[in-house]
Amino acid sequence: MAAGTRGRPRTVVPDADPAIDAFCDALWLEDGLSQNTLAAYRRDLSQFSAWLRRVHGRALIEAQHADLLGYLAHRYAIRTKASSAGRLLSTLKRFYRMQIRDGRLVADPTLQIDAPKLPRSLPKSLSEDEVERLLAAPDAAMPLGLRDRAMLELLYATGLRVTELVTLEIGQVNLEAGVLRVMGKGSKERLVPIGEVAVGWVQQFVETGRPVVLAGQVTADLFPTARGRAMTRQMFWSLVKRYARRAGIVKPISPHVLRHAFATHLLNHGADLRVVQMLLGHADVSTTQIYTHVARERLKQLHAKHHPRG
Repeated sequence: MAAGTRGRPRTVVPDADPAIDAFCDALWLEDGLSQNTLAAYRRDLSQFSAWLRRVHGRALIEAQHADLLGYLAHRYAIRTKASSAGRLLSTLKRFYRMQIRDGRLVADPTLQIDAPKLPRSLPKSLSEDEVERLLAAPDAAMPLGLRDRAMLELLYATGLRVTELVTLEIGQVNLEAGVLRVMGKGSKERLVPIGEVAVGWVQQFVETGRPVVLAGQVTADLFPTARGRAMTRQMFWSLVKRYARRAGIVKPISPHVLRHAFATHLLNHGADLRVVQMLLGHADVSTTQIYTHVARERLKQLHAKHHPRG
C-alpha cells in the first residue's frame, strides 16, 4: 500500500479511468468524504466515462459540452430520477472544476448546464405514538433484544445517522455524563447529549446484555453481533423493519426515519432550529430547515382536528 493512502476507501471498478482515481483520492484527502459518498462519485463518473468512450470514442478528460448534454438526455430517456440526475450533474461539475484547478483543462464543459428542478419533498417521519410502539417492540428480556432496544432508544434520543450508530465504540460514549462523541460526515466531530432514558437502556445492555452477546469475544464495538463484529447498516435496517411490523407500523420505514422523527419531535416541542442543526451534524442550516415544514404540517393537522372552525 502506498504511503499516505492507508485506510483510503476504494471501490474497485474494472478498467477504471486514472482521472477518476485521482479525483476520488483528492476528495478523500481534502474533504475526508465517507466511503459511501466516494463510491457514489466513482460510480457516476465511471458510468459516464464508459458511455462517452462507447458513443463518442473520447476519454473523460476530453468530454465536450454537447457530450454532457447528450448523456443527460440519455439518462432522461431511461427515466433516471430528477434527484439522481441532479447528483450526477453535481459530480460532473465538481470533477471538471477540479481538472481546471489543477491545470488539466482550460474550459469547463459543464458551464451553462442547469440542475433539474427538484420537488421539495418532506422527510417521512413517525408520530410519537408510533415511535413508542417501535421502541417497545424488541424483547428486552433477551440479550439481543436488549441490544436492539438500546440501539433504537439511542437512535431516537440522538438523531444519529445509521452509519454513526452501528460504528459506535465503547470509548465514544460517556454514560455518566450522558453524552457521546461521534465522527460525522466530512470527518467532523460533534458531541451529542443522550438523555436519561437512552442512557438507562445503553447502560443496562453494556452491563448485562453485551457480555452475554460477546460470550468471551473482545471488541470495541458498542453494539456487537453474536459474532463479535460491528453490525452492518443493512442488518440494522432489517431489524428496524422487523420491529416495525411487530409494532403494527405499516408505513415504509428505515433507520433514517427515526432521525427524521428525532428532529421533527424536537421542533414540535419548541427546540431552536440551530440547536437541531448542531445535533444532527448538518453543515448548513438550510438542510435542517426542511424539518420546520414537517412541524408546520403537524400543527396544521392539529388545528384542523381540534379547532371548531378548522
